[in-house]
Amino acid sequence: MAEILVLYYSHRGATAEMARYIARGIEEVPEMQARLRTVPAVSTVCEAVEEDIPESGPPYVRQQDLQECAGLVLGSPTRFGNMAAALKYFLDGTAPLWLSGALAGKPAALFTSASSMHGGQESTLLSMMLPLLHHGMLIVGLPYSEPDLLHTRSGGTPYGASHLAGIESDLPLSDEEQRLCSALGRRVAQVAARLARDG
Repeated sequence: MAEILVLYYSHRGATAEMARYIARGIEEVPEMQARLRTVPAVSTVCEAVEEDIPESGPPYVRQQDLQECAGLVLGSPTRFGNMAAALKYFLDGTAPLWLSGALAGKPAALFTSASSMHGGQESTLLSMMLPLLHHGMLIVGLPYSEPDLLHTRSGGTPYGASHLAGIESDLPLSDEEQRLCSALGRRVAQVAARLARDG
């Protein structure tokens, strides 16, 4: 079984919920499996001291997870139109993988959650693409052949999956958002399977 790494940071839980729907989509593709991983929080004063294993949810990511994956789906809440510091901090430490070309040629996709419709969902997705392009990854988006992308009144963009969480960050994922998350996971897994087959 090839594995697609679903790597995310989640503060209030919405991004983690999106990751679970993406994982379901990945596992709809034969011979593909999702590997869920997260990153620890960081502090503005100093690096947060976290246990090696989180209290709940998936384990913390290791560089080895990136080396071993057949593809990557990267997620973060929106922070002023950019990814959260915790995820950026982890990505900034991936220079050894960049030097070795470990991620080059692998498919990648993105997802985010924002409190408002105009809270920077698309710019966050674009900002997360940049380090992946430097790694030589192949960006997979959501095409308009996904009917929900044309009709959603909540999240969803061609740049990746998104969620409108509401001002209190308490809105559940809409049906359209759930389907778009699953579709994104399926697409990355399908591309990874084709690349492995055509190798």
